[in-house]
Amino acid sequence: GFSPATVIRDEPVEFQLGSQSWSPKNDANEYAGPVILRFGIEHSRNVMAAKLASAVGMDTVMEYAQRLGIYDQRNPVLSMSLGSAETTLMRMVTAYSVFANGGMQITPSLVDRTQDRAGKTIFRQDQRECINCNGDASLAGQEPQLKDTRLRVLDPMTTYQITTMMQSVIEEGTASKRIKLGRPVAGKTGTTNGNNDAWFVGFTPDLVTGVYIGFDAPRSLGKGGTGSALAAPVFNEFMNAALAHVAVSQFQMPQGMTEYHIGLHTGMLTSADDPSSVIEAFKPGTGPSPAMVTIEDEGKQSEVSPTVKKAIENGATGLF
Repeated sequence: GFSPATVIRDEPVEFQLGSQSWSPKNDANEYAGPVILRFGIEHSRNVMAAKLASAVGMDTVMEYAQRLGIYDQRNPVLSMSLGSAETTLMRMVTAYSVFANGGMQITPSLVDRTQDRAGKTIFRQDQRECINCNGDASLAGQEPQLKDTRLRVLDPMTTYQITTMMQSVIEEGTASKRIKLGRPVAGKTGTTNGNNDAWFVGFTPDLVTGVYIGFDAPRSLGKGGTGSALAAPVFNEFMNAALAHVAVSQFQMPQGMTEYHIGLHTGMLTSADDPSSVIEAFKPGTGPSPAMVTIEDEGKQSEVSPTVKKAIENGATGLF
């Protein structure tokens, strides 16, 4: 029920967890007040992530984490919303692959294909059936089609919204000065307490790459040892080389979604000349909030506002 336009109050908070309390903090203790979720992803705001996870419920969060392959069965505690549970680089890249391919689950592998001494393929990791790859159809010029049998684990519209938020991480957020590929790219920085671990996982429409930097026996990477400062530049250098001869491709917005200009601090409809406006893609039946409502106030996404409904009825289908 939430979207990148959901407003969350980025301010100090204390969660009461049974007999214990927990007060997550933002980096440098900086807070922005009421802002949309997109801002929280862009700038790695711990408080906003914890509030969102609390509102959604950690059982639901863990169900998604298992579906994406990040974790096996774990006890869902709220601090896991900030990455307190361990996982592996392979699992993280596997999860991000789901965002990159529109919601389809993948099975990671280290071997794509095995041939015998005569060149005959005796093992192929990709088990998809290729229709029209051989025979009369291919001779007639019909384009081969791959029958995709992978399990869909996320809605394509949801994956597009997540992708656009992670594009903002690179364009406006924690990786804004670190990633320069000259093509659409999305990703997320990650840094653990004490700068013990530095992460960056990112993707173009064609390639997903993860970078982890840390010691075998965990200890601090030192001042400035963050995902932004250490891992993101490694990602940038590798991707520039890997994609040097690959044509530029775009992330495709699924049909049926509509983009609006909304206010960064309100989530409400605004205009393109508003200096605090951002472009947000909404699923059918949803739209900018008709009033300033935060996740703390309501806990679910608003329906399309009367202003937007009237504009749509008058034939508007694009940006406002």
